[in-house]
Parts: sequence; structure tokens; C-alpha cells
Amino acid sequence: MLEQLINLDKELFVFLNNLGSEPFDAFWKIITKQIYWTPFFLAVFYLLQRKVGWKNLGVIILFLAVLITFTDQITNVFKNTFERLRPCNVPEFDGVIREVITRKSFSFFSGHAANSMASTMFVFLVIRKFYKHTFLLFLFPLIFAYSRIYLGLHFPGDILAGYLFGGSSGFVFYKIYNHYSNKYNWLSKN
Repeated sequence: MLEQLINLDKELFVFLNNLGSEPFDAFWKIITKQIYWTPFFLAVFYLLQRKVGWKNLGVIILFLAVLITFTDQITNVFKNTFERLRPCNVPEFDGVIREVITRKSFSFFSGHAANSMASTMFVFLVIRKFYKHTFLLFLFPLIFAYSRIYLGLHFPGDILAGYLFGGSSGFVFYKIYNHYSNKYNWLSKN
């Protein structure tokens, strides 16, 4: 059963990776770097600040920093435990896939997927009561993590596992945040 899942994961990766074409490579290299998402992050922080105030925004940013550190470190533990090769380093894929970027680190599970889903889940749960279309925030982790498949750096299973771990982590951190925000009345706008 596990071997069948791994083979399916590989086949799906090859299919999705080969959907790419050279004229779009530069675009996906931009998408995969967090720094280029800064305008999006600033817009989200602006929307948050308008509803919760500066003090509460500072608390939210602190929670996000701890959350991203947590997910990043746990991701590294998993990568170094499972030691799954990145697709760009799998010998059977030589000449079969598009290797736009190569890395020597391990693949399972995706830190990009885990961090983006964790932060998005957390922010979504905080902001959803203020704005009608907050579900659109989930486009960020979908596009951001897909870039890793496009570039040849992660299998779909790595992305899915990262999403599951990140979403769960974001939910748990939100529950902690919510508990303390109710206890200390953080959401009274200052």
C-alpha cells in the first residue's frame, strides 16, 4: 500500500512538473521566494491592523513568528528523519522532469507548504469574522507550494503533508492565541 502511494506520488509529480514550460520558469522562481510576497503580507497586516489595532497586531505578529519558527523546525526534524530525496535528486527522474532549481536538502515534508498553510490558517481564523472573503487567503499557500512542484523540488505528497501539518499547527496556535486574547482582552482595539 505504501509503495503504491509513493508510486502514485511520483507519477503525479512527473505529470504536474511537466506541465511547466521554459517561458514561465522565471515567474515561478519569483513565486517561490517569500520576499516577493511582501506586498501581500503587508496588505493582510494592514487589514488586520484596521480591525484589531496596533497592539493586537503586534501580538498577532509575535504569534506568527513563533508559529513559523515552530513549523520550520519540525519540518527540519521530519526531513532529517525520513531523508526523502528531492525529485531533482532522484536518479530515475534524470531527463524525465524539468529541474528548474536544484537543492541538496531533503524533501519530506515541504517547509514552504507547512509555513504558508500554518500562517494562512492562523490569520484566516483571526480575521474571518471581520471580512467576508477571507477564504481567498488560501490561494497564497496553494500557489506558493505549487511552485515547489513546478520547480522540481517537492513531490505532491510532500506538499500535502506540509499542508496538513501546517494547517493543524495554525489551528492549535490560533486556539492558544484565542484563549489568551479572551483572558487578557487583547481584541479590545487599542
